Order: sequence, then structure tokens, then C-alpha cells
Amino acid sequence: MAPGIPAALERPHFIGIGGAGMSGIAKILAQRGAKVAGSDSKESATAEALRALGVTVHIGHAAGHLADDASCVVVSSAIRPDNPELVRAAELSVPVVHRSDALAALMQGLRSIAVAGTHGKTTTTSMLAVALSELALEPSYAIGGDLEGPGTNAAHGGGDIFVAEADESDRSFQKYDPEVAIVLNVELDHHANYASMEEIYDSFETFVGKIVPGGTLVVSADQQGAMELVQRVRDISTLNVVSYGESDTADVRVHKVTPRGLTSEVTVVLGGKYLTFTVSVPGSHYAHNAVAALAAGVALGIPAHNLASAIGKYTGVKRRLQLKGEAAGVQVIDSYAHHPTEMTADLEAMRGAASEARLLVVFQPHLFSRTQELGTEMGQALALADASVVLDIYPAREDPIPGITSTLIVDAAEAAGADVTAVHDKAAIPAVIAGMAKPGDLVLTMGAGDVTDLGPQILDHLSS
Repeated sequence: MAPGIPAALERPHFIGIGGAGMSGIAKILAQRGAKVAGSDSKESATAEALRALGVTVHIGHAAGHLADDASCVVVSSAIRPDNPELVRAAELSVPVVHRSDALAALMQGLRSIAVAGTHGKTTTTSMLAVALSELALEPSYAIGGDLEGPGTNAAHGGGDIFVAEADESDRSFQKYDPEVAIVLNVELDHHANYASMEEIYDSFETFVGKIVPGGTLVVSADQQGAMELVQRVRDISTLNVVSYGESDTADVRVHKVTPRGLTSEVTVVLGGKYLTFTVSVPGSHYAHNAVAALAAGVALGIPAHNLASAIGKYTGVKRRLQLKGEAAGVQVIDSYAHHPTEMTADLEAMRGAASEARLLVVFQPHLFSRTQELGTEMGQALALADASVVLDIYPAREDPIPGITSTLIVDAAEAAGADVTAVHDKAAIPAVIAGMAKPGDLVLTMGAGDVTDLGPQILDHLSS
């Protein structure tokens, strides 16, 4: 057994190995020397990247894909009980391990930073991974998105720091014992798993309670939910709390964010001194993510000026205001935003970048439960665009909810004064947008589903 591989994970089989979280854990295990296998529903660049590391990837789900000598089966909360490989695992008495437990095992013995919050996790985790790598600290990391290409969502590094995106959606972030935890924001989301804000707060309190004694909570001083969380954990005597943001009470104060096209210049006040650095993505929310990353690195003892310079090397992550290309004078950008707060932040960032140009949005709602609870707010956010096209709901892991459709969002957008059109045929979108767009316009594809596939198709239509 190679050093650093927990015994149960010597020969793991991943069901849904192509997913962002699952593929990252599989990659780290393969780099540590484990014999990794798994299956996914379809071929992908991620599957090929895993095969290049020696991972066996089956396409489709079948009982025969599970090797008799598998040491465990790794699953996410998205895997249903009737999956044939999961059924086969029960027949063979192969232990089933949730992906969060696998990730927690990989973090053992390392100085870990866990990045949590309703939104901004992937970007902040990525900024830390890039900055620490730039400083030759050789971190291990596991991110919910690709930095530059397939397979760049995770790495096994030779250093003693592990940076992990901590997912609150299914309470899995409660499995980690970080030295530093970042809480970017606390809002109601994941309605299939949380019935109220009180349940959300309880979950985050449990997460913060797992920070090692003497560890640090880095938290937004500007976000109401995050500040409420601080009040709820104030009795943990072994916890250091470092706040960041524009508030005068912030320990790391954001003095100024200056837009520079698709980048920003950020000035913070830290320890009574001003520090200015560049963030290579637009929007104040990404600037705040960078400041959170800065505060977390400083909590680990990394000099602030070194870290600030290294954060400037971050050039973005796939689907976080990612420029897909330009054709006929029109730029096409992709956004993962699917919660109203994220949508508003990205639309405001793009509105600032667009200057006098028009902003056209293709929005695909994600999950019936989220649309049921937040569809009105989603529609209101779309009023920030000059014109929007709304697709049908992307179901992901959910079954339809009677009466809940994207019409809820369209109606709310129209009530807010938005120019919005419902398009039910996704294949028609490239031609629709090509007919709307004019030179100088920005087109934003937005949502957590397969709307991302439309960017290249829109560019093709614009070119022709």
C-alpha cells in the first residue's frame, strides 16, 4: 500500500466518477498510488483525463463493472439506491463510502483549509490552490470545478497543506476537521435537504465546531447570515475568528475595488497597512473571494504580500465568468450562477464590464425545488440584463414537481420590467441569440446545467 492511502481506499470503485467532486478524489487517490476504477453515464474529457492517470473508467452502469476485489464503493448523494453497481456491492458485502468520508480521509494529517458558503466556494478554493502552488508550497486540493481543463480540479501535492471545497448541500462538510475554515455566506438553498434557515445555521454551526482547537474561522463581515453564524459560535473558546469585507469592523478591510475591464484591482487594509493586488476576474464578489483566500492563507502563517501577489496569478475557473470566445464582435461568456444572489452578482459584474454594450442572457434554471422556492428572485435578477432567454428547468437529480416550470421565472422577470422570452427548444437557442446579438454585445450563458454547451454553438452561429 502506498503511503497516504487509507486501507479502505486501496482499490476503490467510484459510481459517477466523472462528477466534479468524485473525479477529484479519484485523481488524488490515483496519484497516491491507489488502484482506482469507476463508472459514469457518458464519455467525457474528464473520463479521458482519469484514464491517463491509469484509472479504469467504464461507461454506463452495470453490476459487472464492479471488480470482485474492490476495497470499497465510493458514492455521492446523487447515486440512487437501485444503481446496479451499488446493488452488486451489497451482494458482495463491499463497504460503501460517501465521497465526503473519502475526502476527509485524504485530508488526515495535513493542514487543511475548508472553503464553505452558499456560493463562491469553487472560485475561492481555486484562488487558494493557484496561489499556494505559485508560492511553491505544493498543496493538495480538491475543487468543484476545473481550473484550466479537464482533470485540473484536484491534485496530490508534496506539501503539508490541503485545500478543499466544503459542500453544505448534503451536510457532507460536517465530516472535515480543518485548521482554517472559510464561510463566505450563509443563505437558504438546497431546499430538498434543508427546510428552513434554522436548519442551515445548525449545519454550519456543526461545521465550524469541527475546526481544530486553536484553528481559525474566516468569515464575511458584510453578509448577514455569516455574521449570525459568528454570534452562534462565539462560545467556542478555542476558535479564532477573522472577518473580512467592506465593514469598518472587518479585520481584513476591503478599502477599494476598482474595475479594470474583465479584471479588478483590490486594495485591503490588513494590520494597519494598505495592500493592493490584481484579481483576474471581474466583479466585486470575486474580489471579496480573493480577500477571503488572502485572510485564510495569512491564518496559516503565509506572508500577506507574497500571497496577494500569488493570488494575482489566478486566471479563472471553468464556468465562473469564463470567456468562451468572440465572433462577429460579440463576446460569449459562461456563468455557473444558479442561485439569485449569484445571478445578481455575475450580472452586475458583467454590466460593469459591458459599459455601453448590451448584455444578453441565456438562463437555464437548475432544479425544480430551487425554482419553486426562488423562482421569483431569479426572474427579478434577470431584469439586470438588456434581454434574456429562459430555458426549461434542468432537473439534475430531481423528479418534476407538478406545476413548477420556468414560467414562474419568466412571469417574475416580466413583472420586474425585464425583456424576457421563454424558449423550450434548447437546440434553437444559438440561432435565436445570433439573431438578437449585435457587434459589441456580451452574451452570458448562465446556469448549473448543460446550458454551458451552448456557448460554442452560439459562437458558430455568429461566425456564419
